[in-house]
Amino acid sequence: MGFRFLILFVIIAIVELYAFQVIKTVTKSKWILIGYAVVSLAAIVFITYELLKFDRSVGQTKTTLITLGLLLLVLLPKIVLTFVMLLEDVFRFLMGTVTHFMGHNTDSFLPQRRKFVSQVALGLAAVPFLSLIYGMTIGKYNYKVIRQTLFFPDLPEAFDGFKVTQISDIHSGSFDNEEKIRYAIDLINEQESDLLLFTGDIVNAKADEMHPWIDIFKGLKKYEHGKFSILGNHDYGAYLDWKSEKAKEDNFVAIKDLHRQIDFKLMLNEHVKIKKGNDEIALVGVENWGRHFGSNGDINKATENLTATDFKILMSHDPSHWEYIIKKHPKNIQLTLSGHTHGMQFGIEIPGFFKWSLAQYMYKQWAGLYEEFGRYVYVNRGFGFHAYPGRVGIMPEITVFELKKGEKVA
Repeated sequence: MGFRFLILFVIIAIVELYAFQVIKTVTKSKWILIGYAVVSLAAIVFITYELLKFDRSVGQTKTTLITLGLLLLVLLPKIVLTFVMLLEDVFRFLMGTVTHFMGHNTDSFLPQRRKFVSQVALGLAAVPFLSLIYGMTIGKYNYKVIRQTLFFPDLPEAFDGFKVTQISDIHSGSFDNEEKIRYAIDLINEQESDLLLFTGDIVNAKADEMHPWIDIFKGLKKYEHGKFSILGNHDYGAYLDWKSEKAKEDNFVAIKDLHRQIDFKLMLNEHVKIKKGNDEIALVGVENWGRHFGSNGDINKATENLTATDFKILMSHDPSHWEYIIKKHPKNIQLTLSGHTHGMQFGIEIPGFFKWSLAQYMYKQWAGLYEEFGRYVYVNRGFGFHAYPGRVGIMPEITVFELKKGEKVA
């Protein structure tokens, strides 16, 4: 552990040194340099203090969110500065070597830093800096309604045109703006769907995080075919140190009861039949299944008495469940709805053209629609936010699916 801290200290020292060199190259004002040094030191001291005193029995707090946001705000732009300055140093070293062997007499082996390069570095560093500020002030509540039309040859006739709204990853413990949450609830209600599904993580860790928001979420209107939900990895209290197993279990019971309090039917490795006219489809809900976050989900139990020919919609929080189990499951799960990844709350999306996030290096399916073997999984980007108190490029999402009978038109 001590060696890791040493490595981290060395990296931060290098980043800070290069960042200071940029400021020093751009301006010669003593007061600006002193001011920069004081602000940087204060930020480092505050971040270090807050991280060292983090209490796993309390978990994430508003101060923790601010600290992580400040850490990214301070670190990412300076990493950009360091990268540019390292490139300049490589160039300076090569130029110095060439000059030396050509026999030119110079006062210094290395050429001086160029002000223009430092100005370019500052301009590049401004992009993540301003983006992170945007994400923490506007982006985290910049809800997007994404519509998907999905075609299934085996969809029962009566469900042709059936509309399903999905939300995921509420993370109520991170909310800090009642007006924005009310706006999001109104936006969900405006979609005029037949069915509302919530695919897990109602809290960050503790049931009482949701208490201030229960009345607002009770504002979700009634749906003709109901409101259903499942659990996510954060709903099991696994990321906290509890005083006792009983305290942990009591919290888990309280979290499950939150779903009842906001008028959702919580599904725990089970299924229900959704009937319309003379037809029906099966809605399946499993507990969380994940390679790294616990595997309580039991798809075999949840699909008991269902056949491969039944049309099924599965709610499973972690999309890795689909990748490793569901997409080849003999019961033929036509559509799986997941969440969990948040798209890392940071990335670049140009709808229909380009999509990138660090999440793609952790999850094969991380945002949007994927298909294999004629079976689909959709990964919702999440309603709330966690850890980093914002969203950059990957906006909070409300998804509306329209199910259509037939083959997809190319």
